[in-house]
Amino acid sequence: QVHVVESGGGLVQAGGSLRLSCTASGRTASTVFMGWFRQTPGKEREFVAAISWSEGTNYYADSVKGRFAISRDNAKNTGYLLMNNLKPVDTAVYFCAARLYRGDEPIHRPYTYGSWGQGTQVTVSS
Repeated sequence: QVHVVESGGGLVQAGGSLRLSCTASGRTASTVFMGWFRQTPGKEREFVAAISWSEGTNYYADSVKGRFAISRDNAKNTGYLLMNNLKPVDTAVYFCAARLYRGDEPIHRPYTYGSWGQGTQVTVSS
């Protein structure tokens, strides 16, 4: 079992930046991918970015490509999501998740992730 906890959310003006952190504990050696998703009330959870834990390969949603950067520090069992040039449409609860297998399922599907954090609110004011 892998447990993940997010931190770093907050209120920022449009054009500003925030860095989210996701710290994993438990059987962290089982982590294959770490993903970031976001959700607003009444909408489905949306893929934001993911990283392969061993190779460091990055994946991004088109809506954040060029503005967000995902990274990880294996020694600290921590992943990061640096969000630049934030827009009001980025306002959401951001969730970190761990996927414990490689498989063929798409990287952006929430159901492929087995461990989820409690979420952290990001609010971007105009």
